Amino acid sequence: MTLTSPGLLHGPADLSPDCAARLPGLRLQLTLHLLLAWPLVALAGAVLARWLGLPGWYAASAALCFLPVAGLSWLDLRQHTIHQRWGAANRITLLRGGLIALVGGALPLAPVLDRDQSWGVAVIAITALLLDGVDGWVARRRGLASPYGARFDMELDALLILLLCLLLALSGEVGAWVLGLGLLRPGFILAGKLWPRLAVPLPPSQRRRVICVVQVVTLAAAATPWIETPLTSVATGAAFALLLFSFAADTVWLIHHGRRADGFE
Repeated sequence: MTLTSPGLLHGPADLSPDCAARLPGLRLQLTLHLLLAWPLVALAGAVLARWLGLPGWYAASAALCFLPVAGLSWLDLRQHTIHQRWGAANRITLLRGGLIALVGGALPLAPVLDRDQSWGVAVIAITALLLDGVDGWVARRRGLASPYGARFDMELDALLILLLCLLLALSGEVGAWVLGLGLLRPGFILAGKLWPRLAVPLPPSQRRRVICVVQVVTLAAAATPWIETPLTSVATGAAFALLLFSFAADTVWLIHHGRRADGFE
């Protein structure tokens, strides 16, 4: 989990003939997985709605929120062409995406969620967090690790945090400023497109992993009745401060080392 890394993942500009030949097969495998996952998310949403007493349209809302997950699953698929199979690890990541869609489906209900419903949404978010790391372990164990899988995993982390920030803002628990926490990484990616030095891949960092976990746990806890105002704002503000520190540290590194790391020096 390296959500707080502003650097982007890069793949080879050109594929070898063998890798290029695998790309259509991977696209077909991904398409079939998405066609299966989408109705399963809707079904899970219907079951959850009945269990938690949510409106029936919550299932459709969750299915709609699966669309960005599906879109993210296509990013840099060509970087997975070192393998012939889409793989079990990516299936676990897609499972996380389904759970994240269930969290997003609750956004229209944010102002009216009761205690049990809030706990339900938070538990789903925490479950998605707990599965993070499992996909990477499976990929390494089965020899199916790739930059694509790492990117897919990272983008889902960012989506989960953004949805939790939206949930808190819409519920009125925290001011609209919390959206800055969820939009910081997308904003930095945009900045990297304008200033390529900020898009250079960063070295691995345990700091980023820890801060990402802290963010999700804090935001999920803040969305439950366990933490009430004004502690909600204090907790999310502290998570925001940690994220800003992490981005600042990586920005300084990129400014000083990005040119050399990108091969210009």
